[in-house]
Amino acid sequence: MPVRLCRVVGDQNTVLASAYTDADGRVSRLGPDRVEPGAYTLRYDTAAYFAATGQSGFFPEVGVTFTLTDATQHYHVPVLLSPFAYSTYRGS
Repeated sequence: MPVRLCRVVGDQNTVLASAYTDADGRVSRLGPDRVEPGAYTLRYDTAAYFAATGQSGFFPEVGVTFTLTDATQHYHVPVLLSPFAYSTYRGS
């Protein structure tokens, strides 16, 4: 599934990086080595995933907006997806 990392400043979203999930549904590396504290959005292209797997889904895209306060920490933001629902949380 295509995933984009965007920096959010006001009403502007700037794409910083993009990647694809692997066979396990994970992205091992996304984004620059270092980011500044601030607001970011991960945009998951779920329509591409559903099309590739022969499914139809209700959400063509999942956007998860979050705030980084400590740029030295590792952030893991999983999305659990089904055709008609999704959930997310900050992982470790």
